[in-house]
Amino acid sequence: MSEQAGRGGQAGRGEARLRAEHLRLGYEGRVVAEDLSLVVPDGSFTAVVGPNACGKSTLLRAFSRLLRPQGGSVLLDGRVLAGYRPKEAARRIGLLPQSASAPEGITVGDLVARGRYPHQGLVRQWSAADEVAVADAMVATGVDELRDRLVEELSGGQRQRVWVAVALAQQTPLLLLDEPTTFLDIAHQVELLDLFADLHEAGTTVVAVLHDLGHAARYATHLVVVDAGDVVAAGPPADVLTAELVERVYGLACVVVPDPVTGTPLVVPRGREERRSR
Repeated sequence: MSEQAGRGGQAGRGEARLRAEHLRLGYEGRVVAEDLSLVVPDGSFTAVVGPNACGKSTLLRAFSRLLRPQGGSVLLDGRVLAGYRPKEAARRIGLLPQSASAPEGITVGDLVARGRYPHQGLVRQWSAADEVAVADAMVATGVDELRDRLVEELSGGQRQRVWVAVALAQQTPLLLLDEPTTFLDIAHQVELLDLFADLHEAGTTVVAVLHDLGHAARYATHLVVVDAGDVVAAGPPADVLTAELVERVYGLACVVVPDPVTGTPLVVPRGREERRSR
């Protein structure tokens, strides 16, 4: 692990609710990460970026208990995540997976209501609070008018917003988002990212895997750059996102300029102009 990544991995120790320590992650003999450590600052909007197949989504799967580490630990509130009961963990961590499939014949309203499952039990059954949580999640994501539609009938963008509503209905203090803007047009991308930023400002710790570096820099308070299964940089976007880092990690010649609206870093590829100047 790089020196910079090591410093990022120690930031906020003792304050973070979610932490990865020396993770070894992989699938069926293929190792994706050998020794990955990362602290998610509590109360942050953390964006995880990096090239394709670098380990971003694999890390999020480990954070959400979908993937058991081959070595090392994921810690939640000081306890090993694997030691939590499933419902107990689900009341603390919500997840929007990269790809999700709904049961055949289920309506939007019924699917979003499943986000309340972690809060149900033998004693506590469906309540008015559950109804409000589901309704609020559907309004926030703009799918309330689709309540009675079958999920399988929806467009890819509509389905993505429904799955966001499922995660919001869960009402967890930690929210993990794996490429949440997939299938969405630019207007709905910004709409959802604004929503996640509002949730963050209201106290939710948000961790999102994002491909768009401009979106990551604009919305995140903490940026994590992953490459080849390792955290190579972590910190405020203005400190982390440089032309040198983008070229080293993505192999993309670029300039980084202030966003004219927010002042956050904006990556401008050199593209053909760079090749023509050689």
